[in-house]
Amino acid sequence: MPGAAWSDVTRWRRAQRERLISERLTWSADLRAAKSETIVRRLDQAVGKVANRIISVYWPLKGEPDLRNWLIQLVERGAHIALPVVVEKRAPLEFRLWSPGEPLERGIWNILVPAHHTVVSPDIVIAPVVGFDAAGYRLGYGGGYFDRTLAAAVKKPFSIGIGYGSSRLPTIYPQPHDIAMDLIVTDE
Repeated sequence: MPGAAWSDVTRWRRAQRERLISERLTWSADLRAAKSETIVRRLDQAVGKVANRIISVYWPLKGEPDLRNWLIQLVERGAHIALPVVVEKRAPLEFRLWSPGEPLERGIWNILVPAHHTVVSPDIVIAPVVGFDAAGYRLGYGGGYFDRTLAAAVKKPFSIGIGYGSSRLPTIYPQPHDIAMDLIVTDE
């Protein structure tokens, strides 16, 4: 697809996104949990010391790796957790502090977000990937929120894409607005 028009890339990305999400939704809950545990072990090694660091982690949906138990461990080790929040369509994300047990509310697209609006700039941003390539580019849900957020950051956080090894693509055909993750962590 080299030299392909943006409309061709968009169609290809949409098809890959649908295929990869459908595939992971066919897996049993036990298989997804096992893959998530492997990802958490590798992620924990990659992140290292967490005390006094602000780490943004997503709330899982559509079969994404589930990091919620790891969040509790991070807090116990002195980290501060922030969840990404879409505050406006086609705008950068906002990161809100959150601790286990604090209230969540439904945000845009019905995603759970912190009810308290303490906005922070994370040291580490962990973003789910639907697909990814060897250059560290992520295929997300198509809204461009993480790319837009990383591009607008005054101080760029260390960015980690999280996904399943089976989601690796030869390329996502990155466009000028796409921003590569610093690291991709998978179960493979």
